[in-house]
Amino acid sequence: MAGWLDPYESAAVTLTVNGASREVRVPPRRTLADALRDAGLTSVRLGCEHGVCGSCTILLDGTAVRSCLMLAVQGQGHDIETVESLADGDGLSALQQAFDDNDALQCGFCTPGFLMLIESLLRSEPEAGRDRILEVVSSNLCRCTGAVPVFQAALDALAANRDDP
Repeated sequence: MAGWLDPYESAAVTLTVNGASREVRVPPRRTLADALRDAGLTSVRLGCEHGVCGSCTILLDGTAVRSCLMLAVQGQGHDIETVESLADGDGLSALQQAFDDNDALQCGFCTPGFLMLIESLLRSEPEAGRDRILEVVSSNLCRCTGAVPVFQAALDALAANRDDP
């Protein structure tokens, strides 16, 4: 059948990650999370690999998505952001600083996914209230903190964004 790849063949895929173009060769069944990790972006964590835990959360065209549920070939033509995009030069972003200030880091495994999830919320719903923030933060899992410090960091980051004109 013309156009179909053998499961062990690979396809060239161009991904735009954190503003830079990256060419990767991937088998058609390779997840976006795996392709990003193979490209050196190890902040994309693999937890459950079923879309439940949220540790692989990235931004795709500004929207939080579970990269373990996407194929790498689906990322072509989209703007992908990982946690590496958040830092302001050598300094932390306001959101990253809020995580530090609220001890929302603990072991750090879930942190990149939470940061990207909350970054998406900051951009799309800057007027989100406590209930909405709690709903969004509750969609990711954290075994160390129970996500209470993460919730407080999200509240602080949203409040700081509202204060910044």
